[in-house]
Amino acid sequence: MNRVYVCSCFGITETQVKEHAAAGACTPRQIASVSKAGTDCGSCVRRIQSLLGRGGCPRRELLDQAAPALVALDAPEGTAPPALRNAA
Repeated sequence: MNRVYVCSCFGITETQVKEHAAAGACTPRQIASVSKAGTDCGSCVRRIQSLLGRGGCPRRELLDQAAPALVALDAPEGTAPPALRNAA
């Protein structure tokens, strides 16, 4: 199996970044929160950005429309945590 490493510091592969993106991580910061990629030397952040691209992310589409992405996808109406209910 050929592994293309995106983040050498934490051993994160291109496939792993794509899997996290498919699971809903739409920004380098969200990728970092689930994998640590981009949190040490930072040299991989631009590569992560290029892998994420600018489409195909339902949360990003909601954010572009100024909709509350986390509430819309993760919690049935009225069951969001109070902090998110107040923000929406």
